[in-house]
Amino acid sequence: MNRRLVASVAAAVLILVACGADKSATTTTSAPSTTAVAVDTTNAPETTVEAAKTTLTVPDDYPTIQAAVDAAKPGYLVLVKPGTYHEAVNVTTDDLTIRGLDRNTVVLDGKFELDNGVRVLAAKHVAVENMTAQNYTHNGFFWTGVDGYRGSYLTSYRTGDYGVYAFDSINGQLEHIYAAGSPDAGVYIGECFPCNAVLDDAVSEHNGLGYSGTNSGGNLLIINSTFRFNRAGVVPNSGSYELCYPNRETTIVGNLVYSNNQADTPSIDVALLAMGNGILVAGGVKNDIERNLVYDHDKSGIGLVPYLEDDPNDSPPPPEKWSTTCVDSKTQKPAKPGKAVLWDSQRNRVIGNVLSDNRQIDLLVASAGTDVSTLGNCFSDNTFTSSAPNKIETLAPCDATGTGDWKDGEYNVAAWLGETHPPSVDWKTATLPPLQPQTNMPDAATAPAHPATDVPFKVDLAAIKVPTKPA
Repeated sequence: MNRRLVASVAAAVLILVACGADKSATTTTSAPSTTAVAVDTTNAPETTVEAAKTTLTVPDDYPTIQAAVDAAKPGYLVLVKPGTYHEAVNVTTDDLTIRGLDRNTVVLDGKFELDNGVRVLAAKHVAVENMTAQNYTHNGFFWTGVDGYRGSYLTSYRTGDYGVYAFDSINGQLEHIYAAGSPDAGVYIGECFPCNAVLDDAVSEHNGLGYSGTNSGGNLLIINSTFRFNRAGVVPNSGSYELCYPNRETTIVGNLVYSNNQADTPSIDVALLAMGNGILVAGGVKNDIERNLVYDHDKSGIGLVPYLEDDPNDSPPPPEKWSTTCVDSKTQKPAKPGKAVLWDSQRNRVIGNVLSDNRQIDLLVASAGTDVSTLGNCFSDNTFTSSAPNKIETLAPCDATGTGDWKDGEYNVAAWLGETHPPSVDWKTATLPPLQPQTNMPDAATAPAHPATDVPFKVDLAAIKVPTKPA
C-alpha cells in the first residue's frame, strides 16, 4: 500500500501536511555491528525456550530483533542489548513489548537502504521502548492499522519520511520522543477519530514539520513538548486525500514552539509553504490551543488558515457530520466534486497562549473567500502584540459576544503562494545537530513487559502551565 500523497502545491492556499504511509515490506536483517556479518534468520532457534521464559534477549537468544519478534508470543518481552542492528523489523504479533537496554546504544540503522526501523502492522497493544532508529528511507518507528500502541523513550534521526508515525491507529501513547531530520513530520498522528491518543514530552527539530496530523482528533492531546528549528512547528490539517476528514478536536496544550524558520532542513513541498509558522491549523475544526509559549517566527505564531484542495476526493462535511467516527466515515462513499474545495479552519479555541517576536503576526485567522467572521473561531486571554484582523480578542472572544470591524487588518493568506522559499535539502545529507545522549527508560533491564493495554495515560490538563522560555 502506498498512501503517500503530496497535495498540489500550485493550487493549495495552504500549507499542510502529512502524507500517508505504508511502504515496502522488505525486511533485511544482520547481526549487530560488533560482528558486521549478515545473518541467515532461517536458522535462528525456533521456540526452544521453556514455556515459562517470556523474555527473549537479542543477540543472546536470537541473533536479530526480527528473529526474536517472530518467535515471541503475546505478552513476551523482546529485550535488545547494545549494538547496531541493520534491520527493518516488522511486527504482527499482539501484546509484545520490544525494548532496548540502552536508548542511546541500541541503534537500528537502515544504512539509507531499508524502509522502516520498526513497523507494527495491525498488531494490537505493541509497545516499543528505549532505542534509536536512524538512516531509514521511510520512517523510524511506525504503527499502522493498530488498536493500542505505545512508543516510549524513542529517538528517530535522519529518516526519509517521518520520524515517529501512527497512521489509522487508535488508543495510543507516544512519550519521551526525540525526532530530527525528516522531510515530512518528526511526529505524526493521522487518520483517526476518535484517536484517543497522547503525545507527551517530545522534542521535534530540524524536520519539515515538527508535528503533523491529517484528519486526526478526538481525545488527541499534544502536550508538554518542544517543536523548534523545523520549517513549521505544529500543523494539524484536513483534506480528503486521506480518510476520516476533517481534522477536529485536537488539544494542543503546554508546548514550547519556537524558531520554526529553518531553511536547511529536508522538506516536502507543503512544509516549504508552511515555513515560518509556529502552530498552524490548516482547515481544522474545533481544536483547542491553550497555554503554549510561541515565539520567534517569520510569519505567524498561531494561525488558523484554509487549505484549498485542488483535486479532492470529497467535499468538506458540514458541521452536523463532524462527530462521525472514522469507522463510520469509511463506510460512506465519497462524492468527488469535480472542482477544488476550500477547507476553512472553524470553531477553534485559542486561549491563554503567550506569543512574542512573530514577525508578521502573533495571532492570525484568515480564509480565501469565506467571510472570516462566520467561521466561529475564538481568542481569549492570550498575551500578544499583533493580530490579523486587528483586535482579534475583541472581535471574537471565547464564550462572549464580539464587536468590531473584521475588515480592519484583514490578512491576505493567498499571498503565501507567490513567495519563494529555500528549497528542500536532501534528507541523507542535511545538516543536523549531532545526536546527543537522550534520557533512558528507568529500569530497562528489570522492568516487566508492559504492552500497550492501558493507553492513553490519564492527563490532568488543568494542571499544565505555559512553559518557561529556555535561557
